[in-house]
Amino acid sequence: MYQLSGGVILGWALGSNDAANVFGTAVASRMIKFRTAVILSSVFIILGALLQGSEGIQTLSGLSSQTAQSAMLVSLIAGLTVLLMTTFKLPVSTSQAVVGAILGMGLYLNPEAVVWSKLTKVVICWVGTPIGAAIIAAVLYPVLGWLFDRLGLNLINRSIFLKAALLLSGAYGAYALGANNVANVTGVFYTTGLLDGFENAELILVLVGGASIALGVITYSRNVMFTVGSRLVQLGAFSAFIAVLSEAITVHIYALIGVPVSTSQAIIGAVLGIGIAKSVKTIDHKILLRIFLGWITTPIIAGGICYTVAAIFAI
Repeated sequence: MYQLSGGVILGWALGSNDAANVFGTAVASRMIKFRTAVILSSVFIILGALLQGSEGIQTLSGLSSQTAQSAMLVSLIAGLTVLLMTTFKLPVSTSQAVVGAILGMGLYLNPEAVVWSKLTKVVICWVGTPIGAAIIAAVLYPVLGWLFDRLGLNLINRSIFLKAALLLSGAYGAYALGANNVANVTGVFYTTGLLDGFENAELILVLVGGASIALGVITYSRNVMFTVGSRLVQLGAFSAFIAVLSEAITVHIYALIGVPVSTSQAIIGAVLGIGIAKSVKTIDHKILLRIFLGWITTPIIAGGICYTVAAIFAI
């Protein structure tokens, strides 16, 4: 069972990085306090993991064959890769780090056992994530903006309405994060035989994964929280609401499909969709370039390190 410690570390790294994708825009817009965001994120991440977190486990566990030891190493290296990117305040893709590490280990253990057809499906979903979120945001921004203007709220009621909208969309985003990304944390352990003999093995995996993600949110999410939404593009409260709602819808759709995707790519796609709708000039292209570089290098770094370490220690 000690092998699950790798998943706990990965979940912690995921939570510390991806909390920004849930409440980063709301916190950056000063409508919601950081402490409130952390509490709501933790609660709804665990709920999402428990209620709908099992679907994506089937996908990741089927990419290649793993042992309990190799799964622990995969999780550790993926987590350390995400932590490294988090140190540089980059909202990278945990999904890509995990898949990169799985493939690196799979190529070392048994290249013929790597299921490339499933990888193709995952990559297609990766590409579709930011595009889909951008489209959703581009549609929701003018439509909900028109409806919001028709409410005729005064300044005080407008502020109350927007705060409530940010709280609800953030809670939904946290739920979608737990439902979709818990597979990244513990999915690799599913077919290793580690939990053979346990009647509720899948429940154990989603619970450990969800709790680990929540722990990362609580202890180490502040840095990246203020990167998304404040440095990439300047967002007001309404724009922050649209960004989080669009990200949540996108990620939840993929949770239902059973493909773990990047909440980072979803929120960035949503933010860019809003930025383009408002004015392309509001986008900080230097920050955007750094984020894209992180997305590209993350699976390469994770896969390369995993393969190298496995070869050195003859896993």
